[in-house]
Amino acid sequence: MKTVLMVAEKPSLAQSIARILSRGSMSSRKGLNGTCSVHEYTGTFTGQLVRFKMTSVCGHVMTLDFLGKYNKWDKVDPAELFSQAPTEKKEANPKLNMVKFLQVEGKGCDYIVLWLDCDKEGENICFEVLDAVLPVMNQAHSSEKTVFRARFSSITDTDICTAMVRLGEPDHNEALSVDARQELDLRIGCAFTRFQTKYFQGKYGNLDSSLISFGPCQTPTLGFCVERHDKIQSFKPETYWVLQAKVDADKDRSLLLDWDRVRVFDREIAQMFLNMTKLEKEAQVEATSRKEKAKQRPLALNTVEMLRMASSSLGMGPQHAMQTAERLYTQGYISYPRTETTHYPESFDLKGPLRQQANHPYWADTVKQLLAEGINRPRKGHDAGDHPPITPMKSATEAELGGEAWRLYEYITRHFIATISHDCKYLQSTISFRIGPERFTCTGKTVISPGFTEIMPWQSVPLEESLPTCQRGDTFAVAEVKMLEKQTSPPDYLTEAELITLMEKHGIGTDASIPVHINNICQRNYVVVESGRRLKPTNLGIVLVHGYYKIDAELVLPTIRSAVEKQLNLIAQGKADYRQVLGHTLDVFKRKFHYFVDSIAGMDELMEVSFSPLAATGKPLSRCGKCHRFMKYIQAKPSRLHCSHCDETYTLPQNGTIKLYKELRCPLDDFELVLWSSGSRGKSYPLCPYCSNHPPFRDMKKGTGCNECTHPTCQHSLSMLGIGQCVECESGVLVLDPTSGPKWRVACNRCSVVAHCFENAHRVRVSADTCGTCEAALLDVDFNKARSPLPGDGTQHTGCVFCDPIFQELVELKHAASCHPMHRGPGRRQGRGRGRGRRPAGKPGTRRPKDKMSALAAYFV
Repeated sequence: MKTVLMVAEKPSLAQSIARILSRGSMSSRKGLNGTCSVHEYTGTFTGQLVRFKMTSVCGHVMTLDFLGKYNKWDKVDPAELFSQAPTEKKEANPKLNMVKFLQVEGKGCDYIVLWLDCDKEGENICFEVLDAVLPVMNQAHSSEKTVFRARFSSITDTDICTAMVRLGEPDHNEALSVDARQELDLRIGCAFTRFQTKYFQGKYGNLDSSLISFGPCQTPTLGFCVERHDKIQSFKPETYWVLQAKVDADKDRSLLLDWDRVRVFDREIAQMFLNMTKLEKEAQVEATSRKEKAKQRPLALNTVEMLRMASSSLGMGPQHAMQTAERLYTQGYISYPRTETTHYPESFDLKGPLRQQANHPYWADTVKQLLAEGINRPRKGHDAGDHPPITPMKSATEAELGGEAWRLYEYITRHFIATISHDCKYLQSTISFRIGPERFTCTGKTVISPGFTEIMPWQSVPLEESLPTCQRGDTFAVAEVKMLEKQTSPPDYLTEAELITLMEKHGIGTDASIPVHINNICQRNYVVVESGRRLKPTNLGIVLVHGYYKIDAELVLPTIRSAVEKQLNLIAQGKADYRQVLGHTLDVFKRKFHYFVDSIAGMDELMEVSFSPLAATGKPLSRCGKCHRFMKYIQAKPSRLHCSHCDETYTLPQNGTIKLYKELRCPLDDFELVLWSSGSRGKSYPLCPYCSNHPPFRDMKKGTGCNECTHPTCQHSLSMLGIGQCVECESGVLVLDPTSGPKWRVACNRCSVVAHCFENAHRVRVSADTCGTCEAALLDVDFNKARSPLPGDGTQHTGCVFCDPIFQELVELKHAASCHPMHRGPGRRQGRGRGRGRRPAGKPGTRRPKDKMSALAAYFV
């Protein structure tokens, strides 16, 4: 029996598709990476009985990155990244072992069906999967087709079964357009980002941003925000005057009239008009009109409109809204949420999704009425040729979805029902008056048929008082005519919804990437989100944009990126050559980069006005090992130490607190040690600022602390404080935190594992002896006599933190997820580092008996 491998984009999607195609008769098992399941069943394919294996990836299998030394900022000129730096495809998430997993499941398979998302990114992932799987599949006969592509827009029985019947082929051109975009963004973004980050962080201390990034889409996105800021700052209010008249409609009601001239900017002229009208006692009706008007139902919903609405009406950021929509899609509640189309094809079954909502507690009556009276065909929108508009595919309740997922689903459903409802009809009445020589108008609206506004009440026509019945020549008593003084007001900061509109208009990003670019400028501290989801640029964001304008406006204007997007679309359509587009675009930006570097003084002049130099920033903290003067601790991102005398800067670990460590010094370079801490119940370790930036030993990485230093005799090093291999990660070592007493901690020097132990013990030291079972270093513990867990009056005990039965009850592990290496099987244990290196692994096959498992291992599920 032949085997068909089917691959979806997410585990939940794979399960849903397999359930539909197998009609529930499938078996499931976990894959070797522990994340992706494999669902198996038998069925027919190309007219023969086959075994189906349905599994998934987790988004992109591969990611593009530079090779070797080109990832090291200090060793490579950023200009080399445009052409000289070679790139390679690496696993996007090495921990998932996705390539090996796909090869294991694909080995011996005869056919492959790709169920990746049906957009350009999905096509690109198709070829990532094929690159991994095709070499291990069974070789096909010369004319036999083995690769198939399923195209679908929703996770419904009908859509999935139809896609299975109408299998096609993956689109290589669309995949190439994604490859081109990835390489352009990598090379251009990294070159500019590395240069300006190193240049400005080496000069200014209060930038408060760990990365001063540049992006071909990100930077024009920021440019829109700063452009609005500049308009606000340069705005000069003007005073204007308005005439307002009020007439008596009857004894109990008056009408407020609008001046036909609207406003004037000269007070004397406004006063003249007031003098000509305020003495009049009557307002004469010059004309009346009554017109029936319609407020059109909305166009079908696409991604950009959904993101706009989520920000403006639901208060959800674009990226969060997109993630929520994707979850609703993979759970089968809505159709594919990435689409540019606002037009339903004639063949689309509109009644099917509508019937799903017929018993919903909130809108059942409206739906039943539409089904009984007949739906109204949606308005003709834009057909981008990708996916149908976003449509609810099954009914859901607030209790079922909960929170923000429900709010987004509710809007999508109401919007869909509104698109097939009737327009809102209302009667607009207008009366034109003359008071002296001046004309005034009064308008009223009366709803005739609410139409779609019943399901979207926030779109309803505002209730207004009906106007009195009158005709030309009638007169009304003038109650009052007055002059109001007002001022023009500046525009407000851009909302996310307005920014999305501008990005779509100028072709910046795609419907899927727009939320990412907006999120990036927020995370980089270029803008802050204020009330009403308004984006206010920070000082750093403003200076950057003004600097780009000063050097090369095209770096921040949307025009050049829009042109690149058009070229990428031509690649996707097979109308442009991938290599030519890539080469030409990189050549243009390489020239711009060289000009930018040569002209950086122009941006630096703006930086000098807004930010303080390193020497004038921060507070004295620890002494430099070279000049023995105090270095200043700069807390703003990225936190670092700066010696103004030596003009040297030393980066520090981020996202924690830094303080002086007992005025102790490093034995290698005489720098005072500092202590990094993530909190009272988290991790902490000392570090030497110089060693952390200039690793003294070959096996040390830049940015590490004393808990990873392999100095053979230093009392703070891994060699003296290391205990044994981490219970969770492969590369980490558990290290005693000597500063943690009396609430002692043992923490991994690589991952987040922290073991709290021996609370209230007087002293804890790492012994030179090791455990005979697991080869971990023993601990010498001196307990508090009043709280000692030892039998009798004992206060001192030496034992293994993993194996000693007395210590087992005194250990509390946090953030762990798997067993201690001694319980993983042979060949996986590793002792702590001492002297020249870590101890060799223990004898193969040595295990701790199950009934004597350590306290640490017992915390794992």
